[in-house]
Amino acid sequence: MKPSILGIILLLVCLVANACNNVPPLPLIPSEAKILAFGDSLTYGTGTAETESYPAVLSRLTGRNVINSGVPGEVSSAGVERLAELLDREKPALMILCHGGNDLLGRHDQQQLAANLRAMIRLARDRGVAVLLVAVPSPDLLLKPPKLYDEVAQEFRLPIERKILPRILGKSSLKSDYIHPNAAGYKMFAEALAELMKKSGALPR
Repeated sequence: MKPSILGIILLLVCLVANACNNVPPLPLIPSEAKILAFGDSLTYGTGTAETESYPAVLSRLTGRNVINSGVPGEVSSAGVERLAELLDREKPALMILCHGGNDLLGRHDQQQLAANLRAMIRLARDRGVAVLLVAVPSPDLLLKPPKLYDEVAQEFRLPIERKILPRILGKSSLKSDYIHPNAAGYKMFAEALAELMKKSGALPR
């Protein structure tokens, strides 16, 4: 029996939809589980009140306990040093890793930044903690994240949010200064992360 034209069209639509939503899966995060937001000043919420940082907004959006573990000024090597103890103490189900901005500002070696991101991801995964990666844009006019973020995400099959920070930091009305969002920008950041968590299966639709 020859397939109908309608059947072929429906198959093509499904294939296109799956290709557009090709997000690596994450385990469903139970409502009582913790999410660790790990990073530097972008995670801490520099430029706005504590209650308007992206972890605080994300907690309200998801109904989950989102722990703000952002340290302003921290470089990725220092992040590696403090992460293991934090993971062991908090025992999160998911880590949102947004790191590297200070490395990029300081023109540090990008291969070393990538190695530090890999080390942080391994520390989490060795403890059974899922990871969602955020790509940080280079501090220049293009605001394009270095390729290393996509390479690390592909290597570990991680969901990655690569577009929202360039979008926010490219618009003056969403920034508190050159490199930090304001309350409206952090809200957009949290909303984009919540949407990616839904696409990956970490949150129910």
